Amino acid sequence: MVNNQLATTLGEMRTYAATHHVPIMEDQGIRVLLDLLKQQQPERILEIGSAIGFSAIKMAEALPACTVDTVERDDSRYRKAVEFIAQSGLGNQIRIFHADALELELASLKPQYDAIFIDAAKGQYERFFDKYEALLPKGGIIYCDNMAMHGLSDIPLSEVPRRKRTMIRNLAAFKEHMLSHSGYDTELLSSGDGIMICRKR
Repeated sequence: MVNNQLATTLGEMRTYAATHHVPIMEDQGIRVLLDLLKQQQPERILEIGSAIGFSAIKMAEALPACTVDTVERDDSRYRKAVEFIAQSGLGNQIRIFHADALELELASLKPQYDAIFIDAAKGQYERFFDKYEALLPKGGIIYCDNMAMHGLSDIPLSEVPRRKRTMIRNLAAFKEHMLSHSGYDTELLSSGDGIMICRKR
């Protein structure tokens, strides 16, 4: 019953996302992320950027012993996420916060998370990292989605649409920062739209 309910919910979410132009993880990307998480076996995950709750639900489904805290600032997406999470039957594993992740009080969250998944405003990844990495213990992992930005990160900046250049520039700077960060072991995967894996030393 729960599995049927969950499958129905995920189908509705895909339809809603396509109809309302809400970005959710690509199939290949979510499969790779879930495989990585299954290898890691975190007990607590923090997600920055819930959208409508798709990835939070997929993570909770893949890791029944894990709890997921997720943060979303957009009003309509937050409301849909609350609705879909309740409908999924996994609400006991997922706690959603309606807030700007850059303004959320850390005291509202758990003291530590085994994994942090960043999938929000791409130009703000370094600011998210700077704020939340203190909640990650040694050996914990930060996963960042959309590092390729649908190919935009692989072309000369002059060819990127002007309105997206600052975002691409910030994303590239964050990638270089993490690849040379003395406190993290970082690797980039080309799966989906590009996933960066940063393990705290």
